[in-house]
Amino acid sequence: MVKPAFSHVTQWVFDLDNTLYPPHMRLFDQIEVLMTDYVVSAIGVNRAEADRLRSKYWRQYGTTLAGLMAEHDLDPDPYLHAVHQVDMSHMEPDPHLAENIRALPGRCVVYTNGSAPYAERVLSARGLDGLFDAIYGVEHAEYRPKPERAAFESIFEKDGISADKAAMFEDEPRNLAAPYEMGMRTVHVAPDRHEADHIHHHTDDLTAFLGQMR
Repeated sequence: MVKPAFSHVTQWVFDLDNTLYPPHMRLFDQIEVLMTDYVVSAIGVNRAEADRLRSKYWRQYGTTLAGLMAEHDLDPDPYLHAVHQVDMSHMEPDPHLAENIRALPGRCVVYTNGSAPYAERVLSARGLDGLFDAIYGVEHAEYRPKPERAAFESIFEKDGISADKAAMFEDEPRNLAAPYEMGMRTVHVAPDRHEADHIHHHTDDLTAFLGQMR
């Protein structure tokens, strides 16, 4: 019964981390270590304090980067390069997910709080390269992060996305609030269901969920 709820959708927006690959691949664990390393080096605190700030800034600002920029005037580009130097050798392609994305009617884009070059590497590792019409990183939103509505508006304006014809797929519940308010169909992709008015659908299997659109 999922397909009718998406009959109006011609623009499909996908988050990247823990959405286009399952959490058990644990890429973000590597990124968190690299972020903590960077905070230690950039602002000269010990590792425990760096780890605390990394988490605090994520909660308060939407991303650790946004907090570092706001409170420490950090240059974002070297940070984005450093924290995304992760090992992807363990990642597996998902040909069924690729097939289901390819079958979606209309335009498909990736929008991540990470960087676009990192997203391209992940998509390649998952066998999903060449499927998306555009890939947007936080740099394309002037470094404003999801969940800020202004960040979504910036990306959607660049791409020509009409919220009333679009769906958003995300692992982080708070990042679905603004898309919902803008009129998008929202899908929470995560092992555990999160009950909230701004979440229309939940799935722990994106491949199977998209298969219902066919």
